[in-house]
Amino acid sequence: MNLDTDFEFQTVQLAPDYEGPVTSTLISSKFNCGNRPAVLYLHGYIDYFFHPHVCVEFINRGIDFYALDLRKYGRSLMQHQHPNYCRDMQEYFEEVTIAIQQIRATGEAPIYLLGHSTGGLLASYYMNDGQEKSSIDRLILNSPFLKFNKPALEIAAMLVAARVVSAFMPFAKVEGALSPAYAQSVHKNYFGEWDFNLAWKPIEGFPTYFKWILAIANAQKRLLSPNIQVPILTMHSSRSLKLTEFSEDAMSADIVLNVEDIKRIGAQLGRQVTLLEIENAQHDIFLSPRQVRGAAFKQMFAWLGVAEP
Repeated sequence: MNLDTDFEFQTVQLAPDYEGPVTSTLISSKFNCGNRPAVLYLHGYIDYFFHPHVCVEFINRGIDFYALDLRKYGRSLMQHQHPNYCRDMQEYFEEVTIAIQQIRATGEAPIYLLGHSTGGLLASYYMNDGQEKSSIDRLILNSPFLKFNKPALEIAAMLVAARVVSAFMPFAKVEGALSPAYAQSVHKNYFGEWDFNLAWKPIEGFPTYFKWILAIANAQKRLLSPNIQVPILTMHSSRSLKLTEFSEDAMSADIVLNVEDIKRIGAQLGRQVTLLEIENAQHDIFLSPRQVRGAAFKQMFAWLGVAEP
């Protein structure tokens, strides 16, 4: 499946915010049929939709595929905006609601919400408080960002600093806060097999804004008292590592988040949670080496009760 020719890209006009005009991008497969099960994919931080192979897996099993480039990410990033910036994760609820409503207009079949990393945090947050949460039948989380990968005291100090600094400078930021090792592990020009737009997903990352840190922390705090009613599948790697520069270990571990945090918090997100460990998976499980991601797809569709094609 070709990203340029096999998808439709709809620019969605959203309510202006503190930076001015705002849009999101709703992406849909041209192989969608309507009036059958559908999935909506939410990407992670410093990310956007470049995953046609994920779409193929759903389409081949009779499930329509949609994705969002959230506001200020990827195709939705506008010249006057700060990349990936938000002050509250609920800002994204608008485009998620619109996307779900458009999908629901195609029929009454089940809709699944699939989120990776920060998109997994957003998907979980939306399933607590979002307007159209009752339209979603199942929630699938791919290495969700449920806790900062830092010791508790370091997190507390970071949040205090973020509150103080951002109160006076709302666009205050930290440069170089993220290691380039993960992006290098997935991009084809380095050690991975994937091609993506380096202006939208740079190897060195974007600046980390203090307001964004607070928005993430508030959403994570909300999930400590969750109210998600639908079945949840929480997928994670078999191990985590912290790397400041690339090594071969980056190809078989989550080097962004702590899988113990994902398991502990993820198990408490709802009444019907299934934890699924994927052996030797990378942070984005669906960008892991072929055999690893193949095992993840197989087990995810088994959980959905969907037969192999």
